Amino acid sequence: MATLFLFLLLVLLSLHFSSSEPFIGVNYGQVADNLPPPSATAKLLQSTLIEKVRLYGADPAIITALANTGIGIVIGAGNGDIPTLASDPNSAAQWVNSNVLPFYPASNIILITVGNEVLTTNDPNLINQLLPALQNVQNALNAASLGGKIKVSTVHSMAVLYQSDPPSSGLFIPSYQPALNGLLQFQKDNGSPFAINPYPFFAYQSDPRPETLAFCLFQPNAGRVDSGNGIKYMNMFDAQVDAVQSALSAMGFKDVEIMVAETGWPYSGDSNEVGPSIENAKAYNGNLIAHLRSMVGTPLMPGKSVDTYLFALYDEDLKPGPGSERAFGLFRSDLSIIYDVGISKSDQTPSSPQNPVAPQPIPTANCWCVPKAGISDTELQSSLDYACGQGIDCSPIQPGGACLEPNTVASHAAYAMNLYYQTSAKNPWNCDFSQTATLTSQNPSYNNCIYPGGST
Repeated sequence: MATLFLFLLLVLLSLHFSSSEPFIGVNYGQVADNLPPPSATAKLLQSTLIEKVRLYGADPAIITALANTGIGIVIGAGNGDIPTLASDPNSAAQWVNSNVLPFYPASNIILITVGNEVLTTNDPNLINQLLPALQNVQNALNAASLGGKIKVSTVHSMAVLYQSDPPSSGLFIPSYQPALNGLLQFQKDNGSPFAINPYPFFAYQSDPRPETLAFCLFQPNAGRVDSGNGIKYMNMFDAQVDAVQSALSAMGFKDVEIMVAETGWPYSGDSNEVGPSIENAKAYNGNLIAHLRSMVGTPLMPGKSVDTYLFALYDEDLKPGPGSERAFGLFRSDLSIIYDVGISKSDQTPSSPQNPVAPQPIPTANCWCVPKAGISDTELQSSLDYACGQGIDCSPIQPGGACLEPNTVASHAAYAMNLYYQTSAKNPWNCDFSQTATLTSQNPSYNNCIYPGGST
């Protein structure tokens, strides 16, 4: 009986994890005068692996167009709505009656965000009204028997953090902590997420070194060791999210879920901007998606992927600011793709976590991941450092290990690349390493040095 139960459990788990990725969403901004009709956007989204959409308002045409698609919808009340929602419960009830009840459940509304980056407006009146607004909206949902089915939250800028480096030292700005304490208690009581907007792009702009770019783009790099706990971080996204987790823990709210409401990378910008390019945007978003799909999580939150909403579905041509502000889109207004990050359902295989380019064919026999011929030691060392930084056991290629000899970068990289591949989901993009590796059916094991391998 126990064996049968275990078998059924494994079947259920495999079905769960083989489904498409419910943790990948996209922001659908509307500060533009050239957007396609909502019906066309709904069809576009259904052709992708994106399962959630975040709106900044509650446009009835968009909400209606997404009906019966199964796509999760985040709708928003703006900062200008907060005073009325806070002061009058009837206004909150009317907001829910107008923006939720006519559409739900055909339109799968999953979250209402009240306000955007309110704390960093430093407007004391608005900040003080935020929690009452959240409470009134929650009460209105409860009255409509939707409490627990639709969550209520607000979205924060990373600027709410007083410090974030190293991640283990993450703390919120002291002057924001009284307001955050009330907000976080509300979110803990109602099971709603703490929504944050981490942008490695801005981190790179403030530190435009090549090694910082690789760290921000999830590309092979030497990593950064957290001096507080000794954890080595291999990408900026994990470091930023874990800094938020540390800040939540410091306030006694470590169990409040984190949601990434916005993150992205612009593909174009002004001539004086550092970082925008098609290549960088494709690398960041493609590698981020692969990272989320891997379900590896972050060092402080292993084994799960944080709900993440990419910014953005389309360019918004009316946004003010530098040129990059108008170049975050994944798709053009004519529905054509700007650059491919492997989210189309028609893709044969998704893109690579190291460099989302053309996928490799999937071998059908036992296979191993090894370096391509002609790759330099410098490139292989970077891939070796990356693989060993992901938590695999690299002791066999260290002194005393069975695979130390031959003591070459190429040999050590081969072992590490293969072990990383074998302990991952064994998808082709797990054996790419910035196009320095390939899959082979020839077992590279030798003497007492055994390379793990298995069927795909």
